[in-house]
Parts: sequence; structure tokens; C-alpha cells
Amino acid sequence: MNRRSFLTSAMIGASTLPLAATPAFTTGAPQLRGTGDLGIVIERATGSVLIVDTTKHERIARVEGFGDISHASAVFSRDERFAYVFGRDGGLTKLDILTAEVVARKVQSGNAIGGAISDDGTLVAVSNYEPGGVKVFDAETLELVADMETGSKTIGLVDVPGRRFVFSTWEAGETWIADFSKGPAPVVTKIEEIGANPYDALVTADGRHYIAGLFGEDGLAHVDLWENPLKARKILAGYGRGEAPLPVYKMPHLEGWAKASETFYLPAIGRHGVLIVDDRSFEEVGRIPLLGQPVFAMSRPDGRQVFVNFAPPDNRFVQVIDTPSRKVVATLEPGPGVLHMEFAPRGHEVWMSVRDENELQVWDTAKLEKISSLPAEKPSGIFFTVRAHKTGL
Repeated sequence: MNRRSFLTSAMIGASTLPLAATPAFTTGAPQLRGTGDLGIVIERATGSVLIVDTTKHERIARVEGFGDISHASAVFSRDERFAYVFGRDGGLTKLDILTAEVVARKVQSGNAIGGAISDDGTLVAVSNYEPGGVKVFDAETLELVADMETGSKTIGLVDVPGRRFVFSTWEAGETWIADFSKGPAPVVTKIEEIGANPYDALVTADGRHYIAGLFGEDGLAHVDLWENPLKARKILAGYGRGEAPLPVYKMPHLEGWAKASETFYLPAIGRHGVLIVDDRSFEEVGRIPLLGQPVFAMSRPDGRQVFVNFAPPDNRFVQVIDTPSRKVVATLEPGPGVLHMEFAPRGHEVWMSVRDENELQVWDTAKLEKISSLPAEKPSGIFFTVRAHKTGL
């Protein structure tokens, strides 16, 4: 089957039809368009990716051949033309979002968890569970540049300025900084004993502060990447003290972190709430109770709102936090299986993947009303090209 499958404009509008029934063009030149309002959506059950127009709320194309993307993420080239999709099966797939074609694909491990692209756009790094470690590839050709063995599952892989990548190791409890500024052989700095079982991490937009969540204990590890020498310090230690931890049905994600009004809003493991952390002292300054266990707490680009989705059994809801008052101001019910959210670049809309309804929903963030929906096959991750210009995404 030809991987390029453009959808007719008539069928794009007919959003009540199942996507599989949509006829496709197999010949003809792609439409001339910019990339700034484009994005991709992971269809986790079918190994396919939708290319969407975020301004017109349209599906442009559906591309197949991505392997197991039951847990997948993506980054974009600096020119926003190419998406690099990281699959659960270790697949690294380079997608041309203008021609709707897979231009390169490499299964580089047995089990992968995510990736990052360097600040100059020349290197793509992949974080692996099996056999562990991080592999780094040339962004143009996907040829292997470096293979960093860690002896451990790697998580929390992010890019930081200076052609560097930062990641943590699950079993060893370490944070590594790999510096590629001098060429293909990285200079690696290891920070040991950051805490028990780091499970995910974030880096601030300026590339300075790296924060890793810890599954093995109540607390997070913080590394100031501008310090010399580098060291990790524990923050929010014992945040669950005196409370019985709840079963964790889905791990919270820190990469969708929220920062607003000089504070972070971070999901707490096994708790029905988010922790509010001062961005200078990194001390807890408040908590907001929620209806369930948060997975993503994501800030609208202007920082006025934080949208939170949940682990089962509450994953049909999204709650909206007003950051000035630090209160929940709305509980939305998009439907069962809200897996991911992504804001329009200036935040006037938010897209949600509603897996069990097989649809994407677009919500107005001012009115908190659903304004559009599009069919999709078990959608999960939503990634817009604006990410190409943001550190750590």
C-alpha cells in the first residue's frame, strides 16, 4: 500500500465517517502549504499517524507503517517539515509531514520510551528500556552517531542548549549529561544517587533546571545545569508523609509540565492532586485537590490555566485550574480515555485525544466549550510543530 494517502477535502469535512472508509488520493502533488499550523496525532492501535491542520481543524493525511506506537512521542526538525516518531518497539521513524511519507525508519532497540532532538537540529537521541542506554542518530540520514550504554533503563531524555542531552537511569538512580558540542564522541558527566527509580523528567524552557520524578520515594530530584560542579538535590521530600499511598494505575508524566506565575504544577504519584512548587526555592507552596490521579498537568501558553487529565477510572474527565486563584474552575467530560492534550501555539484552543470515542476534540479555552471533533483510530499523543522551537519538547 502506498504510504502517502491524502484525504479528499469533502471527506475531511465528513467527520462522522470512520477514517478507514475514507477514499485516498494516490497520485498528484502535495498541496502548497506552510508547516506552522500543522501537527501529528498518534493512532496507537493501528500503527498510523494523522497529519492535521490545526487552524482549519482538518485531517490532511493518514500515514501507516510506524510499528508499535502504543506508547509514542515525537519531535520536529527545526524547519518543521519532518517529525521523528519514537515507538514502543524501538522504532525511530522520520515522517515528511508535507508529502505524508515515511522517508526513513530504523528499529534501533527492543523497547524504547521517547526521544529528543538537539538544539541545532542535527542529532536525534532515543531513550531505551531494552537493552537500555541511549542511541544518537544523524537527523538527516538516521545513521548511528553514538551508542551510550548505561546498564539501566533510561528515562526523562531531554535536549538542552549546547548540543547536549540529559537523561536519567531507572535502576541506577543517576542523571547523565551527554555533551556533543565537540563532535560525535560525547563528553559524559554522571550525577550519582539522585534518588530511587526516576521515572520521568522535565527541563525548564531556558534549559537550566532539570527535575526528575522519583517512583521509589516521595520526592523529586533537581539539577541546576548552570552550576559548577553539577549536583542533584532532593526537593519535595516526603510530600506524602502521613498519607496512605494509593495504587498507581497510570504513571504521571512530567514532560507535559505546567509552569505559570513563577510556580510549577506537578502531578504527585498516587495522590489526587497537584503540587505547587516555587520556581526559585523549589519548595512546595501549595496543593490543589483533584477528582483523581493526574497524568498530565499542562499549562496554557500564557500560564493562566492548567489543564489536567487523569488515570483510570477518572480518565473521562479533564479539570481546569485557574492559576491566579489556584482553584479548579471547571470539570470537563470529553469522554472515556482522554490520553493527551496539546494547546494551539497561543493557547486559544486545546486539542484532546479521546481514545475510547475514536475522536479528537478541540475546545475553546476561554469559553471551555467543545468547538470541533475529528475521527481518529484510538488516538493518543498529539504534537504540533510549534514544539520545534521549544527546549525540552
